[in-house]
Amino acid sequence: MKNFVLSLLILSIVACKETKKESADTISASEEVLKPEVKLYTFDGGTVMVNNLELFSQDTTYHGQTKEFSDAFYVISHPDGNLMWDAGLPEGLIGLAEPFTDPSGAFTVSRRDSVVSQLKSIGMEIDDIKYIALSHTHFDHSGHANRFKNSTWLVQEVEYDSITSVTSQVANADNYNAIKELTKTKKLNGDFDVFGDGSVIIKSMPGHTPGHQVLYVDLAENGPIMLTGDLYHTYENREFKRVPIFNFDLDQTLKSMDAFEAFAKEKNAKVYLQHQKEDFNKMPKAPEYLK
Repeated sequence: MKNFVLSLLILSIVACKETKKESADTISASEEVLKPEVKLYTFDGGTVMVNNLELFSQDTTYHGQTKEFSDAFYVISHPDGNLMWDAGLPEGLIGLAEPFTDPSGAFTVSRRDSVVSQLKSIGMEIDDIKYIALSHTHFDHSGHANRFKNSTWLVQEVEYDSITSVTSQVANADNYNAIKELTKTKKLNGDFDVFGDGSVIIKSMPGHTPGHQVLYVDLAENGPIMLTGDLYHTYENREFKRVPIFNFDLDQTLKSMDAFEAFAKEKNAKVYLQHQKEDFNKMPKAPEYLK
């Protein structure tokens, strides 16, 4: 009799374990099914020829060197809306006979196509963009931002306060004017889950500017990726943690680099440097997309 009871007890334990396993498998399958269909389109926001690469390190490592930067912007398509990440160079450059060199001679910039034209290639219009987020408010990331005055601007509060201050309106008039029509704002204080499901997360990474941020996107088929904004401009700067001399705060930048690498490792995310031409070339261009 004892052996019979013991056998029933063993069978009960085994059955319970199998039920738990099936439940776990069901939950896992359910999570996979519920993963949102997120797509990322890459667009050409212009080209930046850096005539003095030494500006991009605290030492003389790049003395006498030049480098061509890409200047991408992106649209992230989510079932609950579309997010534009960054906004390229000013559209006033389009159609110029020659690229424009700034008065210091450090940068020569050009842009070939408008945001309206490029959105059209994926069947979208200005009003199809629910959110716009800039990694930061430098001129090469805010070029066509004002066109999205009906979209909600997702911006770190400290970045907003900096760029809209009276001082900035005078000293950095071009940068301020590029965003002054973005009056529908959601001011952030740290990381922000854009659609509430973990698939698109703005990560606060200050240092380059007071409210610099990067973007995490968990794509439907290609998995997680991260867009660096200007946390890193080149592969070498990422490898050796080199910081441009014009960054807002050196220590903040280094801490952001550590936080970025830890998060990218945790999520096993592919990292794309937005100004690194080779990374730009890896991304399918609209109307193709990463998904």
